[in-house]
Amino acid sequence: MATALSSKTDSAGTRRRAERVEQSIVLPARRGKAVRLRAGRRLRLVNPYGVQAVDLWAFVDGDIGEHLSMEHFRSVHSTIFATVDTPLVSNAQRPLLTIIEDTSSGRHDTLLCPCNEPLYRQLGAKPGHRSCTDNLHEGLGELGLVAPFTPASLNLFMSVEVRPDGSLERRLPSSKPGSYLVLRAEVDVVIAFSCCPQDITPINGPERTPRDCLIEILAPTAENA
Repeated sequence: MATALSSKTDSAGTRRRAERVEQSIVLPARRGKAVRLRAGRRLRLVNPYGVQAVDLWAFVDGDIGEHLSMEHFRSVHSTIFATVDTPLVSNAQRPLLTIIEDTSSGRHDTLLCPCNEPLYRQLGAKPGHRSCTDNLHEGLGELGLVAPFTPASLNLFMSVEVRPDGSLERRLPSSKPGSYLVLRAEVDVVIAFSCCPQDITPINGPERTPRDCLIEILAPTAENA
């Protein structure tokens, strides 16, 4: 795909820094995608409406058994929030990705599981409701990959707080339209995304309507060429 220059201002006035975009991929509402990203390369995930939750997973390219691990992230960093410059580590406690830029609320959830068929059944959805778990495996399948398990996801743009009594509060999304974050690969990885299909609870905003997001593979700079 031809390289394009990305410098866009959305309706809320959020401006993305002008950088060369090597590839632009629509992440459709309710669906998933997986991409390969070489060590040192960067990827920008854009949330055009601000309120869409996106589940993320990462696997070492060539070793599906080493993957992004939320339990190891919490243990290594002693925090429940993924933020800028807090390396996202694998089940071998090795950094796989780092959020190097973030214009959203700045804190991303590591506690909730990816939505799945049993969850939607409990919520009263009809059989066949799409889920982030399905989206993960479909996205990997498009790259010819199979994961025999479903790791916990990093829940981007999702607002979850812990109350003093230890219970969880699922808050409405607080990011503005056009919010984005930039991820840098620390090793060669496969990154899978799910544009969360949740339309029963307001995790994707009060309208409970999943919406498209955008994946931009940024062209190499002199530092990461």
